[in-house]
Order: sequence, then C-alpha cells, then structure tokens
Amino acid sequence: MAMTAPDTSCLVGPVAFKDLNWKDEGEMVITPPDESADIVSSLPSNITGPNIQLRQYQGVWLLGTVVPGLVSLHRRFRSRPGDVLLASPAKSGTTWIKALTFATMARSSYPPSAPDHPLRRLNPHECVPYMEDLFVDGHEAKLEALPSPRLMHTHLHYSLLPRSLANCKTVFVCREPKDMIVSLWHYLHRAGVNFSFSEVFELTCDGKNPNGPFWDHVLGYWSASKVRPEGVLFLRYEKMLVDPVGTVRELARFLDVPFSAAEEMAELPMEIGKLCSIDIMRGLQGNKTGSIGQFKFAHQSFFRKGVVGDWVNHMTPEMARRMDAIVEEKLRGSGLTFTS
Repeated sequence: MAMTAPDTSCLVGPVAFKDLNWKDEGEMVITPPDESADIVSSLPSNITGPNIQLRQYQGVWLLGTVVPGLVSLHRRFRSRPGDVLLASPAKSGTTWIKALTFATMARSSYPPSAPDHPLRRLNPHECVPYMEDLFVDGHEAKLEALPSPRLMHTHLHYSLLPRSLANCKTVFVCREPKDMIVSLWHYLHRAGVNFSFSEVFELTCDGKNPNGPFWDHVLGYWSASKVRPEGVLFLRYEKMLVDPVGTVRELARFLDVPFSAAEEMAELPMEIGKLCSIDIMRGLQGNKTGSIGQFKFAHQSFFRKGVVGDWVNHMTPEMARRMDAIVEEKLRGSGLTFTS
C-alpha cells in the first residue's frame, strides 16, 4: 500500500518538512533494493571504519548507503520553478544556512518573532530535508508533496547534481578546512563513531572522507558561482560570522525575496539573524532533545562552538602546514583561498 500524501495544495513553501502529516507511512513503497545493485558493486570501495564503507562514484567518495539513493535521484528527480537548493561539505555551516534560509524565505508565513515559529520547536534539519536521504530511504514522494517553492539540502558535489537543478537557485557554504576537520571529528565522536583525530585528518588529506575530496567539492561550486552568479551563491562561513545580518540580506536578494523598506524598519533581518544564532538555537527545546540520520546524531551535536580557529587546539603545527599546503596546491589558479 502506498503512502497517502497530505493535502498541501493550499500551502505556500517553504514549510517545515516535519510538519507535513503523513498517513500509512509505515506501509509506503520503498525503492527496490536491486535498482542499482550492479552499479554499486562495480564501484571502487574503501573501508574507513567499523561498518563504514565508501564507494567512489564519478570521482567522489560517498557512503556506500548513499550511492543507491543517488542513482534513484538521477533517474527520478524533477525540479520545479522556484526550487532552492542549499549545499555544503559536512560541518561547514550546514545547520546555520538551513536555519537562515528557511527563516528568510518563510518570513511571511512564520515571522521570526512568532512564539510558534518552526525553528523554535524543530531542529533546522527537520525543517529543510536532506535530498539524498529521501531517495536512499525511498521517501521521494515526500519531496514531491512539498509545496513550492521547495527548500532542500545536499552534500553532493556540483558535478553530481541532477541536471534538472541547473536552472534553480543554489546556495553553497564552505568553511576553512582545518576547522571543518575539527568540527567533523567532534561530531562523529559524539555519535559514537570513534575515529581518532589523526584518522579523520588523514582521510581528509587523502580525499577519502565522505563526499571527498573536499577540494573538488568546494571548487565545483566556486566555478559554478563564477559562471552563473545569478544562480549559484558562494558563501564563506567565516564571513557569515562577521556579518550575519548582512548574510541574511544577501540571501534575500539572491533568492529574489529582498526585504522591503517596511521590513527593514521593523528590523526583520536582525530578528532573523538573532533567531538563527548559535546561542539562541542551542537553548531551544527542539535542539536539546531528539536525533536524526543513519547514525542517530543528537540534535544538540549540531551546536558545539561554531567559532573560527579552534583547529589550533587539536592540530600540531606539522599537521596544519600539511593541510595548508594541500589546499594551496589544489586551489591554485582558481582565485579561491582560505587565507585572510
């Protein structure tokens, strides 16, 4: 029996993904497991830890469990006018950009000061769905049921995006690689994935971390933002921290929903920036309890420090020099750097 979709015909997106009410979810049709079995089994593999196998798909290392969903995504995903895609490497500002973009796009339906705002009761990852996961789990019908404009997120490289997304707005955020590695290690450790810090560091240097190599990940969106600046917005986590309200305004302009003079007078950009700040979000009930994803990452694990330069507390000078040298080599000639 197929899952019954909720009636969203009267809704205007984006809406908080978890707020959709589904019937018969336990009986929904799951994507046939053999749909991509031959493709997956033929891919190069790499075991990175207990029960964690990576597969190399079109030059990108992905969790083996993600590849079947990616194949389904390529075969069946269809974009709509108005779709907005958020993209990022893991632990590079994903949670923050989800919150900021959702609050900015949905401000007419959910004023940032409203006591019942979805971000006050739900984790940002429950508001903005992770596109690959829906196809991995065979839940792509949920994506189809979302009212337009849809707001989605991906960790995929630009080269792996479905072609139909080429005309949609994409917002990409990245982070200084040394801080990204530190944040990733803490995140995995909290979830009970007990890699040593040196193991996470080495995998990243080798480009064999999930969604690696990270330099290809960043360069793909950087290049796209230069070719199609009206369609791809490239953001740096460190610059967002310096001016979060300016980032809110930049997002609104890019997404063709700029703040009106009345909204500016009412200080809506500031209210959104405040609501989505790490200090406020860390204290909200929806982020103190619950978990998400294959590894049951606790909601509270998404709000550790969010600072710049924490890598100095974890890396030796030799490790830092090695990572800087890799980044300099891989980004050479692109115009992109991670130095201030």
